[in-house]
Amino acid sequence: MYDHLEIRCPKLGGEVTFAYCKKEEGDLPCPRVNLCWQRHFPVEDYLRGKLTQKQWNRCFNQRAKDKMTTLVELIEKAKARKGLSD
Repeated sequence: MYDHLEIRCPKLGGEVTFAYCKKEEGDLPCPRVNLCWQRHFPVEDYLRGKLTQKQWNRCFNQRAKDKMTTLVELIEKAKARKGLSD
């Protein structure tokens, strides 16, 4: 429904879709998703309908990672995926 919408990601510094933000943490959305998307649609209501209470707590009741940590983790994940496809 909202997956195609795009905004600039303050954490990564580029354009991303809501589909990416929903899965940025693997099975969980980015911890900043509510703050970033709240001006565009009722994101909290949408996610509360999609996530279990346990998932919600894991995602939104933890401290957010800084930009450098996030970038390093994304690079490591990309390298791992590339290694699997070789």
